Amino acid sequence: MIRILVVDDHPIFRDAVADLLATVPDMEIVGVAATADQASAATTTNPPDVVLMDIHLPGANGIDATRSVLALSPSTAVLALTMVDDDDMVLAAMAAGARGYLLKDATADEVIAAVRMVAAGGAVLGAKIASRLLGHGAIEPRHGTSGAGAIIAPGEQLTAREREVLERLAKGANNRQIARELGVSLKTVQNHVSRILDKLQATDRTQAVLRARGIDPRS
Repeated sequence: MIRILVVDDHPIFRDAVADLLATVPDMEIVGVAATADQASAATTTNPPDVVLMDIHLPGANGIDATRSVLALSPSTAVLALTMVDDDDMVLAAMAAGARGYLLKDATADEVIAAVRMVAAGGAVLGAKIASRLLGHGAIEPRHGTSGAGAIIAPGEQLTAREREVLERLAKGANNRQIARELGVSLKTVQNHVSRILDKLQATDRTQAVLRARGIDPRS
């Protein structure tokens, strides 16, 4: 059972999300909160497995709330669910320790799948956000670079072809689509994806996209 805390200062949206997730057989709502302080108090009293975190909160924002929640309960996974469609805010949330970032226009199925993913230790980004973060061809690993938005590839640098594959992964393309676009075999794409994950020390595609931007989701 995935234990969930919903943090949002809009009661209608907060209650709607809580009511939705309460109907999912493997999920349980253990609390709701409207502020960062309430989120911290709820985490202290009854640590959740997943926190759905709005970014715009009264007082301390969702980034600060994420840090506070994780300081109190390091095993908790934070998933930002917000209307803020801003790359700097995405990077800030992930740097603060959030495992994922979804916009509030996500479907119910997308939210449910994202909750399960972060609860299992994965990382989640909306497809449009992931595509923008890689900048459509702007993948150019630079060692020794730091700071929000820096593009870093740990270990061996990606080849030009691997960067092309990673760009398409960020846009949500599957292996067959990438093979068609690049005019190569499915096996070749599978090999490229495997090498990308290995070079970026990533466990999945979303984590690879994040690490290519210098963001390392908590493992």
